[in-house]
Amino acid sequence: MNLFHLISILIVFAATFGYLNERFLKLPAIIGLFLISMAFSLLVLLLGNVFPSLLSYEKSILNQIDFQNFLMKGILGLMLFAGALRLDLEQMKTQRIPIFIFATLGVLISTFIIGIALFNILGLMGISVPLIHTLIFGALISPTDPIAILGILNKTSIAKSLEIKIEGESLFNDGVGYVLFVTLCHIATQKIGDAQLSFFPIALLFLKEVGGALILGYLLGKLTTHALSKINNYEVEVLLTLALVMGGYMLADILRVSGPIAMVVGGLMIGKGLTKGKGLSDITKDYVRKFWELIDALLNAILFLLLGLTVLQVQFNKEIFIIGIFCILLVLLSRFISLKVLTLTMKNWIFFEPGASFIMTWGGLRGGISIAMAIILSQEISKDLFLSITYIIVVFSILVQGLTLEKVVKKFDANVEKETKRKIK
Repeated sequence: MNLFHLISILIVFAATFGYLNERFLKLPAIIGLFLISMAFSLLVLLLGNVFPSLLSYEKSILNQIDFQNFLMKGILGLMLFAGALRLDLEQMKTQRIPIFIFATLGVLISTFIIGIALFNILGLMGISVPLIHTLIFGALISPTDPIAILGILNKTSIAKSLEIKIEGESLFNDGVGYVLFVTLCHIATQKIGDAQLSFFPIALLFLKEVGGALILGYLLGKLTTHALSKINNYEVEVLLTLALVMGGYMLADILRVSGPIAMVVGGLMIGKGLTKGKGLSDITKDYVRKFWELIDALLNAILFLLLGLTVLQVQFNKEIFIIGIFCILLVLLSRFISLKVLTLTMKNWIFFEPGASFIMTWGGLRGGISIAMAIILSQEISKDLFLSITYIIVVFSILVQGLTLEKVVKKFDANVEKETKRKIK
């Protein structure tokens, strides 16, 4: 099967499942697509007992996909750029301090809480896994998924300032998490012992990749915005934005800085240019935005289709299921603790909405980025165990947290309103 046939199959599946969701389920697009594709895979597993060739065919499709190159070095840059393009840079600037701190320190704190706690939980269960491996799991599961979050938040009545915090953090923390994940994997494969783990070398590499990405994204965004203002041909201008993402992602890889973070910054810069930039015609602004909306919708559909289908690669048993349930609670608790500590630290100089820590915890969905990082783990880093746990967490996150987020927001709004009325009386 060549690349064209593979892409064709994925698009046919994505379009079919998307239609079924819009026609019958009417759930948020990413949730409906994920649910239908997961149900389809479970059906294939059942039918595989009768028609083994069907199961083999679907597995062969998945086996031909290199998730590291497809997501981390492929569509992720396009999707993050498209997501950032929709956000208002001026509003992001008002929340830049909490966004930066949550996306960096928040990921670090959560990673170490999860890694250390899981190391001890597995030890109590008689499962021997090195601390560095559980820290790697902490790094891959700590970042929230902007692709999942951006598709759901606009359905809620959440305060705009809190929405900006959640969206901004989710756009940046996946790049931060990936840098930390790659760094810890390098340490693990170099056979460095747990006792030799040092915070400062990790932090130095971390700052270099993140800081370099911020600078690269800013420069690429400024250069492309300037180029857009000098011509008036929407076809060429759309191509320039596409060149920024694809060429910029390659350049980030060559410079060893975070491509995802660079693309978020570039997307914010182009979005500002489309909103306030001089020299851009209305038709150019319209075509650029609609082009990236279409790219975003198409890649979202393919990604969440693949998420549902990856159930075929997951190994389940009673022990893994129990560990997965523990890890759902652990991931939620670690995120809440990291957010609470940071909000309490910043509360005297930054405003935080009532219930911000809880809403940001429940709204911190996990998705394709965590699955992709788990899939690219080597077998020597407990891949089967961590992939299964990650899948359980992602299913809970998308289906339970995603479907109840609007109710959680409304409940907090109602509680705040009641408390305000009580104080007035």
